Amino acid sequence: MCDKKDDLRVGIIGVGSYLPEKVLTNEDLEKMVDTSDEWITTRTGIKERRIADKDTATSDLAKEAAIEAVKNAGLKITDIELIIVATITPDSTLPSTACILQGKLGAKKAVAFDVSAACAGFIYAIATAEAFIKSGLYKNALVIGAEKMSSFTDWKDRNTCVLFGDGAGAAVLAPVKDGGILATHLGSDGSQADLLKVPAGGSRMPASKETVENRLHYIKMSGSELFKQAVKIMANAGNEAASLLHFGCDDIDWVIPHQANIRILNAVAKRMKLDREKIYLNIERYGNMSSASTAVALVEAVKEGKIKKGDVVVLDAFGAGLVWGAIVIRW
Repeated sequence: MCDKKDDLRVGIIGVGSYLPEKVLTNEDLEKMVDTSDEWITTRTGIKERRIADKDTATSDLAKEAAIEAVKNAGLKITDIELIIVATITPDSTLPSTACILQGKLGAKKAVAFDVSAACAGFIYAIATAEAFIKSGLYKNALVIGAEKMSSFTDWKDRNTCVLFGDGAGAAVLAPVKDGGILATHLGSDGSQADLLKVPAGGSRMPASKETVENRLHYIKMSGSELFKQAVKIMANAGNEAASLLHFGCDDIDWVIPHQANIRILNAVAKRMKLDREKIYLNIERYGNMSSASTAVALVEAVKEGKIKKGDVVVLDAFGAGLVWGAIVIRW
């Protein structure tokens, strides 16, 4: 345990990611449902996505990303004191995927729990980890956004099955001397919970023969209304976080958004009056991986050398709940 310090700055000291080998292309989907590569590409910007095999669970994806992140942070697994997994596709209802991951990693010293905040989960988890470290309760934290979206995707629904993919991204947080997390803005609006949901499988509608036959254990989405909300809320979240620091567009080097839809992201850039070249995109290759999207995009931007020391990076995401969040980091 470290002592609480009001001026303690927490930053990301290591990142890692993992993506399944199997690639599902738009051409593959043409053989499964009534769709086309042109329709998918023009409306979503997605060309392909990764799909985990049937024997792979979310914790397996998380494990590989976590190992890489801890190694890149210069730590050992046994050094990790807190593990937070952001996921809406847990291995099972209980125990938490984070606890399963802790066991697989052998991180015996770590406290572990899940965060369920849909596509904004990675940002919520980072904000939670930062608060724990700044409180003095833990010296470091391993945060993972991991999803096996393919298990909750209705492969007969052409409007949703083209969107989602599987993957995991991880970050190790710890106190830093320079830079780190500068500002955080989170928000929720439960009055719009029905826009994006999995209807069955919980206490409201437990699994039954009828729920399975009616395909209620898969993602259901009100696409057009969700689109409008996503553009407005993601732009506002990014601006709100930056405004806490009195930052303008010129002060931001990179925006790493949730990779939901290319038209949403283009509209967000326009609304934020942000140079399109400052937005990192990998949606073409991976689709929407929910909480893993922002995490994997951040990792790739770091690995590609786009994000450099001293850069101001904004993580920005929106998801079911409705929930949203943005975090400003000086790298």
